[in-house]
Amino acid sequence: MTTTVPDASSPRPDTPVYDYIVVGGGSSGAALAARLSEDPQISVALLEAGPTDVDLDEVLELRRWPELLESGLDWDYPIEPQENGNSFMRHSRAKVLGGCSSHNSCIAFWPPREDLDQWEAMGATGWGAEHTLPLVKKLENNRAEGDHHGHDGPVELMDVPAEDPAGVALLEAAAEAGIPTTTFNTGETVMKGANWFQINRKQDGTRSSSSVSYLHPILDRENLDILTDHWVSEVLFDDDRRAYGVRHVADRHGRQAEIHARAEVILSAGAIDTPKLLMLSGIGPAEHLAEQGLDVRVDAPGVGSNLQDHPEAVISWESKQPMYRDATQYWEIGIFSPTKEGLDRPDLMMHYGSVPFDMHTYRQGYPTADETFCLTPNVTHAKSRGTVRLRSNDYRDKPAVDPRYFTDPEGHDMAVAVAGIRLAREIVSQPAMSAWAGRELAPGVDVQTDEEIADYVRRTHNTVYHPVGSVRMGADDDAMSPLDARLRVKGVTGLRVADASVMPEHVTVNPNITCFMIGEKAAQLILADRA
Repeated sequence: MTTTVPDASSPRPDTPVYDYIVVGGGSSGAALAARLSEDPQISVALLEAGPTDVDLDEVLELRRWPELLESGLDWDYPIEPQENGNSFMRHSRAKVLGGCSSHNSCIAFWPPREDLDQWEAMGATGWGAEHTLPLVKKLENNRAEGDHHGHDGPVELMDVPAEDPAGVALLEAAAEAGIPTTTFNTGETVMKGANWFQINRKQDGTRSSSSVSYLHPILDRENLDILTDHWVSEVLFDDDRRAYGVRHVADRHGRQAEIHARAEVILSAGAIDTPKLLMLSGIGPAEHLAEQGLDVRVDAPGVGSNLQDHPEAVISWESKQPMYRDATQYWEIGIFSPTKEGLDRPDLMMHYGSVPFDMHTYRQGYPTADETFCLTPNVTHAKSRGTVRLRSNDYRDKPAVDPRYFTDPEGHDMAVAVAGIRLAREIVSQPAMSAWAGRELAPGVDVQTDEEIADYVRRTHNTVYHPVGSVRMGADDDAMSPLDARLRVKGVTGLRVADASVMPEHVTVNPNITCFMIGEKAAQLILADRA
């Protein structure tokens, strides 16, 4: 780090200056900053609004992740009233080093090659499986055998041990229902299969988050400054529309300070906060920015649009026996199945939870119990599209997040959810689950018709906390893609985005490893452009 002011862009002679500023120390940002700073000639500042995770046991111990929801380490974004979905939902977004990889569970899936190839077909040149799956192998240190796996990368992956007896029975029941036990992360997309997850966790129970994996080993790297408790409020531009730095909150009273970049600023604040920051910086839908009293730097209608998620229904049963208490993260089995013929990827996935999950059913009058288990059918490729918008020109205001769940005109999303409830019932009705499955708590056996199930889902569904796509990359001439395929923000220079918001289309699986890969790919692109 130096304190030489570039091009007199700052009035203060002591403004810190780096080659690159990465805004957001989450799943993608931590990987990106670590890779960029491997070159000792490159100086990098990684800015994270939340605190470090180094001394936070509730963050580092994976099984404690439910404690973090709606805590001080959660931005805890409410959603706008839903016309066809559950308006009580909240989007948990991490406010801690490591981002959502430090905050959510650690389900670890390779992105299916069909998803990545679709990105390329949608204009994200260079993001097909041929180019990106090698980066997944590079980042992982997988305990599973096989040459297709990486065994010396920073992110440790392991199989969930088959220790939960109800989970063992569930996999047997899935097989009885025609869904075989299938190994995940082999490089082949699982169309119909179930198994224990792989998770990014160390042997001692520490989560292998992006911060633990990429940053903890290099905390003393001289050319990398990890600046926690640095909330960025604006990207700074010169008269030529070149991003030369950021403004951030400097003290508890809200005073602002600047940090400058010689080369680039990269936003890695996630699918909600990255579009918010772009709009606060004058890049977004012109009419919306004008309504908030903001000057329009670039009319970019795609900023904050194309928001996608994995909405999930929930069906739960009272258990006839006490549930297992010593799980790795309590959500430990995945089940894939297509709901119709002719698909190249499953449109339905469900997670098995070994804990009470009544956060949306109880308020609707459904019974609950202490000894329960559940399945959560989620829509892998929801067709509904939502938005992220500003509430005002004040960075301190939470953004208006409107996922618009179950609003696709053809009704695809609800049809998949309804089919998922029916499939979950079929699995749990098999003989293998007879020693575990007590009464169905929600929606209850009286709810049988498609219309009744859909009404239940509409009122009680949750999110898997997987928002993506709100600043998508695409072809140069695609007006609704704010980014080009090299993650550069169109209409300005010196600014890129690298996080879940760049995805043109959601991945079929839990996206955390995909976000690590996006950080790896961003570093690759930036270094290639630097050469």
